[in-house]
Amino acid sequence: MKKELKVSAINNGTVIDHIPASNLYKVITILNLDKISNAMTYGSNLESKKLGSKAIIKISDKFFEDEEINKIALVAPQAKLNIIKDYLVVEKKVVEVPDKIVGIAKCVNPKCITNFEEVTTKFTVINKETVDLKCHYCEKITDQNHLVIK
Repeated sequence: MKKELKVSAINNGTVIDHIPASNLYKVITILNLDKISNAMTYGSNLESKKLGSKAIIKISDKFFEDEEINKIALVAPQAKLNIIKDYLVVEKKVVEVPDKIVGIAKCVNPKCITNFEEVTTKFTVINKETVDLKCHYCEKITDQNHLVIK
């Protein structure tokens, strides 16, 4: 007999699925989910045909703004969001890495003007699969592994 454990459904909220397992805590941190009082369930190292191993987050009564979704895209570009209302999926959103990133990430170049003056960071995404960003000001390229989210 096969046993299966299931996480209870949420009445209203968001499910973030297809997060690379190694990036689960990055997603929690960049969205400040560790500082909210909403009920939250997460799982890691779950079987995934696409990723091999994935993570998932369920958050009750939380719906994300576009800027927050862009943050997710930077660390989990394959992620999918399911919007839940009255226990039903009412909308599915595919996270997409935008062409431009403004004010979300820090430039890794310590000499960049954005790191010592009140200047909003601006990046052009030069590779959406590996999430490589080019700074508008100093032209330094940052990859996903070195990315610092504000």
